[in-house]
Formats: sequence, C-alpha cells, structure tokens
Amino acid sequence: MQSVTLSREQQNLFDYIEQSENNIFITGRAGTGKSTLLSYLVENTKKNVAVCAPTGVAALNVGGVTIHSLFGFPFGILAEQDLARHMNKRTREVLSALDVLIIDEVSMVNADLMDAISRAMGIARGRRKLPFGGAQVVMFGDPYQLSPVPGNNEERNHMSENYQSSWFFDARVWREDSLERFELGEIFRQSDEDFKAILNAIRIGEVDQQMLDTLNAAGNRFPSHDEIIRLATINASVDKINKERMNQLTTKPKTFEAIFSASDETAFGRTLPAEPSLELKVGAQVMFIKNDDGKRTADGLVRRWVNGTIGKVVDMPSSGGVVVEVDGERLDVGKATWEKVRYEIDEEFDEETGRVKEVLVTIPLAEYQQIPLRLAWSVTIHKSQGQTYDEAVIDLGRGAFSPGQTYVALSRIRSLEGLYLTRAIRQQDVMVDKDVIRFMSGVRSPIDS
Repeated sequence: MQSVTLSREQQNLFDYIEQSENNIFITGRAGTGKSTLLSYLVENTKKNVAVCAPTGVAALNVGGVTIHSLFGFPFGILAEQDLARHMNKRTREVLSALDVLIIDEVSMVNADLMDAISRAMGIARGRRKLPFGGAQVVMFGDPYQLSPVPGNNEERNHMSENYQSSWFFDARVWREDSLERFELGEIFRQSDEDFKAILNAIRIGEVDQQMLDTLNAAGNRFPSHDEIIRLATINASVDKINKERMNQLTTKPKTFEAIFSASDETAFGRTLPAEPSLELKVGAQVMFIKNDDGKRTADGLVRRWVNGTIGKVVDMPSSGGVVVEVDGERLDVGKATWEKVRYEIDEEFDEETGRVKEVLVTIPLAEYQQIPLRLAWSVTIHKSQGQTYDEAVIDLGRGAFSPGQTYVALSRIRSLEGLYLTRAIRQQDVMVDKDVIRFMSGVRSPIDS
C-alpha cells in the first residue's frame, strides 16, 4: 500500500473527524484532494467505518458498496416503505456496529434517500428517535459538479411536493440534526492563479465577460496534434469520434473479453466498471480507467499509472495483455480486478483496552476482470469526472445542458496552455443551481492549527 501525505488542511480535517462525533460534509473545488482525504480516512481511522456511494462505479472506486446494497433498499420512493422489512440480520448487525458512515459523491443522493438512510440506521441500531441512529455521517462531494438523478415523474412529483429541493441537504433529517460543512481550498491540479480564479468563478456562477474572453482567447486555436483528448457533452459525439479514429487504423483488431467470477454480470448492477468486450488496435489512443495496483521495486510500491492516464497501444503480444506507451515508457498492462464486496462483522483484539472488539470487514462477493482501458480520442465530460489532463479539446456542442457541466470540463485541464475550444464559451454555458448556492454559502475552511 502506498503511503499518502496529507496537506495541512487535509490533516487538520482528518484529526477533527477523528475526535468529533458531528455529522460532516466535505467539499472542494476540482483538484483539492477530496478523494485523497477519503481514502486516507478509511485506511487510518480508529473508528468502525462503512463506505458507500450512490452508484456502482463510484462505490467500486472507493472500495465500498452502493447505498442500496448496504441498506437493502428497493429502488423508487422510499418515504412510505417499510424499511425494516428490507433489512436482514446481517444488514442490521453491520449498521449497529459502525461508528461512521462515509458517503462518497453525496451530491448525487436525493433528499428522500438521505432521510431513508437516517431512518434505516435508527431502526437497525434501536435508536429510532436519533438521526442516523446516533452514528456519525461523513459525506464527500461537490454539488457544483454533480447533481441528483432526476428520477421518473412520480419521483419528481414526490420531491417537489415534500422537499424544498431534491438535494441531499434539504432532507428532513437536517432539521433535527446539524451538519458541519467544510471546503478544502488548496488546489493541486492547477497552479496558475488566474486560471484558478476563472474556474472558481465558473463554478459558483459569477464569471464575467472579461474572464470568458480570457478563456476563449486561450482556447481559440487548432490543437497542436491530433491525439489531444476531446471532452464532449453527449455519448453520441464521443462514440462517433472514437469509431472514426479506430477505423482509420490499418492494424489488426483484438478483442479482450471480461471475466466474471459470479454467475452473471448483474452482480455488478446496471453499470459495469469496464467494457465486457474491449476491442483494441495497435495505435489506438486509450485511457486507464483504474489506478495501477502498484509494482514492487527497490524503492517500494510504485504506481505506474492512475485513473485517467492517457497512452497509446503499441503492442498486443500473443502471450496476453497490452503494451501501452505513456510519455515514452512502455507499460505492460494485464487484466485488472474490480471486487464487489459486502460488509460483515469480525472480531479483533484491541491492544489498548485489552479486550476483543467488533470490527467491520469487507468480504468479496464477486470479481470482474478486464483490461483497464477504454478508447480515449474522446470521452464524455461526465466520464472525465475526477481526471486530470495536460491538454484537452472542450466540445460543448450546442451548449452545456446541466449545471456544472462547463466547470467539470474546464477544471480537468492543468493550465490555459492546454485548453482548446471547438467554439467560444458563452454566459449561457455557465449554469449553477440556485439551491446549491444557498447551501454552499454556509461552508467554511477546515480548522487551521
């Protein structure tokens, strides 16, 4: 396991979480290290924690489970559901044993689901009158980047009739319980102060025309080479570009089939972590979709690539796997493994107290193995979430159509020098949800010490 060094504000926030029992929401602009802090917290906390996320891919990325699988929730409106009926003995035991529930990408959780989480934990822990059954909840996410999935007409009507908004922060539980809000401020992705200021203005919807002029002047040029990744708003544009570029290659295609350890792929839900059949050619531009587990060297465990690294396929040996060239270095890439897990109770000896205590452990349920690559001449803005590029072409097409979309696209890039635009960015491309502005006005910086 690689050691992680936290910044001072990350360390301060970790220390505060460790000594606090308060419910905490942690946010931050793109590139401020939210995921780093979450991973460090899971690995180093002395508390019993369970990690969950609203989607299967998000859960896999943090080594956790989906909210619905952790709690046994059915899909749809949960307000009138008999939640106790859906929780088996193991679920109740796990929820009773945890000290902290960690929720990643919480901005995708709607208010109805947040209230259901609180009710279910109260039932499982035998403390129905206490929010979340008295457990601590620590949540990570950026409402300026991702929003709740709208749902069907019935779900949308329910949200509008019963909540101020569909956002997690407007759940009823927060009328009974306080939520501390902290925003990480130090950005590790960009160093240009002017670019950071423009990105922040776009994030909160306060960009002026001069800032847009600066962006458009920087991006109004042809890409320096044709391998620069293109970020587009819709799947159709992405698929078209990747298909065209693949067809231009005259090399022989090779297909890599995923391997399931479970009876079928439904074990991983509706969204698979990688393509079940991946076709590649020598010369194809690809992106890694999973961090390298690490290669052991004399200097310790070295990670050769991270989620989002761009490279080119240079060989597909008959012995298996793929050779990808990244910045002049040839990397041997075999099948990666994604695990679907569940939480169970185990016991371990506590040397400090001299007693045996209950701990939460993850038990593998199923494995999915595939070459951790996807074609990457183009990707959707949504799938670029959490990634960093030295250069990118931003293609907003007919216009951004969801709040935060333009911010997500622009904030993937390290500097203005790496920005290319297919068209000028307009004021109407910068959209921010008014409910997010209301909620985020209450965030503060981590405790300084």
